[in-house]
Amino acid sequence: MSGGEEDHAGSSESDIMAEPGAGFDAKGFGLRAQKKLLGKMSSKKIVKQFVDDTTSQVLDNAYRIMKDFTGDKKQAEKLLKYIIKTIIKVGILYRNDQFNADELQVAESFKSKFHSLSMTVVSFHEVDFTYEKPFLKSSIEECRQLLQSLIQRHLTDKSKGRVDTVFNFFTKDELMDALFNPSGPHKKEMDSITADMHKMMDEGNL
Repeated sequence: MSGGEEDHAGSSESDIMAEPGAGFDAKGFGLRAQKKLLGKMSSKKIVKQFVDDTTSQVLDNAYRIMKDFTGDKKQAEKLLKYIIKTIIKVGILYRNDQFNADELQVAESFKSKFHSLSMTVVSFHEVDFTYEKPFLKSSIEECRQLLQSLIQRHLTDKSKGRVDTVFNFFTKDELMDALFNPSGPHKKEMDSITADMHKMMDEGNL
């Protein structure tokens, strides 16, 4: 990444790079305005624009799992913040028509792959002895690569690193084994997450 891009992105928490353009650009101005709002993140209003109630419940349970697994509330909060910010950044870029035709195809591929991954997670949790870690890891890695391809042109290296941090966390062997252990420590949270995933899939939101 060039120094110019770093300067353009500034120190905002959003790390969204503005599109190049000459003079005043209304769309670019709007994008930067939303970028500043995202940097503050103290307001729940902007979060609610991109994260619905069911997704919020999934994230709440993911936070409980992260906190229990790490034993570190601050680390869990940091990971949750990374997840929410990534969701919102992609949402902002999409709503502002920042993705080109190729990127929109990547976005569709990601949605399809993430839907398949979600169905796999639900199946592994609900059907005993179906958990297959190598297959699950491979599916997660495909999602990571598609997401990184989608944000490649738009977000800074810092943001891309945060995405990797989240994916690396959820592919830890010990965590995956614990999540899909029928009598494991995270069964309650996984019961809730899979129930919400069913609801999101039924509503066409996952």
